[in-house]
Amino acid sequence: MRWALPLALLLLLLAALPQAAPRAAASEPRQALVLGAAQYDGEPSPAFRRRLDAALALWREGRLDRIVVSGGRAQGDRYSEGEAGCRYLERRGVPRAALACETESRSTWDNLRLALPLLEPGPVWIVTDAPHMPRALLLARRLGLDARAWPVEGEFSLEYRLRERALYLLARLGVTHPRP
Repeated sequence: MRWALPLALLLLLLAALPQAAPRAAASEPRQALVLGAAQYDGEPSPAFRRRLDAALALWREGRLDRIVVSGGRAQGDRYSEGEAGCRYLERRGVPRAALACETESRSTWDNLRLALPLLEPGPVWIVTDAPHMPRALLLARRLGLDARAWPVEGEFSLEYRLRERALYLLARLGVTHPRP
């Protein structure tokens, strides 16, 4: 039972962490960065498709001029998440000139870091799952981005939510990615 108190304190701390930041109203971004998720032989996974569809909706509403899709390739994959995501959006009417594909990243930090040269100066919507958003925003801002949240809702497992809260806490403490 020695572990009960530390576990209870950890769960309490994790429960207190932010779910997702609210969407900003002032100086709305004209670009979005879609963080990668799995793809299967060039087709986005359901989770990745939800993120891409959220950016596509912003595009169709006339709220974006540019969409950057970020994500590398797992060992043995023929396609990267960035390639699969850009192709998905292009097939749905987003002009290739409005898309940029980052294809080398293998983590949230790399998604953000390697997308930096593909982004225009100014604010950017970060498009990712709601449980992933606090950590993604923290890391984006650590890299100097004027990042705004566009959380994608869905049914997420408790395991995924707890994992993201723990990773947020580690990032916040500077354990996983050093503060500048």
